[in-house]
Amino acid sequence: MIRIVKMTFDPERVNEFLANFEEVKHQIRAFNGVKHLELLNDKNNSNIYFTYSIWESEEHLNNYRHSDLFQSVWAVTKPMFIEKAEAWSVENIVTLS
Repeated sequence: MIRIVKMTFDPERVNEFLANFEEVKHQIRAFNGVKHLELLNDKNNSNIYFTYSIWESEEHLNNYRHSDLFQSVWAVTKPMFIEKAEAWSVENIVTLS
């Protein structure tokens, strides 16, 4: 399962977010069920970021979303937003190579 989360940050807090992400990314990647994690930056809006993650299952994602790790990461990240985060769970229909 693929999860995409869009986060729009206060431009003054982007560096703070990036520093925190650098600290926690290895813990997130090591969480049970995480197959892949990327951080993407919008080409036209330097304060908009996306996480792109691949999970073994929706249950694994939900276990993460209810974990102490997620709660601690989100508690630091959420106050940096200037817009509410948006999230999508999607499935790959076609892979082009």
